[in-house]
Amino acid sequence: MANLMWASALLQDDRSGGGGAIGALFGLVFGVIGLGFAVLMIASMWKVFTKAGEPGWAAIVPIYNFVVLLKIAGKPIWWIVLFLIPFVNFIMAILVCISLAANFGKGAGFGLGLVFLGFIFYPILAFSDAEYQPVAA
Repeated sequence: MANLMWASALLQDDRSGGGGAIGALFGLVFGVIGLGFAVLMIASMWKVFTKAGEPGWAAIVPIYNFVVLLKIAGKPIWWIVLFLIPFVNFIMAILVCISLAANFGKGAGFGLGLVFLGFIFYPILAFSDAEYQPVAA
């Protein structure tokens, strides 16, 4: 009986090896895709910041990048506190992105694109011929 349990355990170990390899492959593929998106977004934000006359490195500094983004969008710095409030932060993100789009000569639809499809619209904003022209408040 003991030999049968040992053989059963050995067979189970052999069967589970393939799933781990497939999982590792999927993890590697999705990790590379995620890394590619991260590099694209960092490069896009860096370019948007430099177009607005701000240092590009500010795009990779947590929290400070929101401060600079608020400055570029023409919003007061204290709005960063509003980003800490659940549900309010979503409304604030919409308003900031619409203002950001307006300061680059784009419409409200482009600003909504920045909110909902940022991985498409931020590179368009960064690498197009759009120029930073702050709108007077």
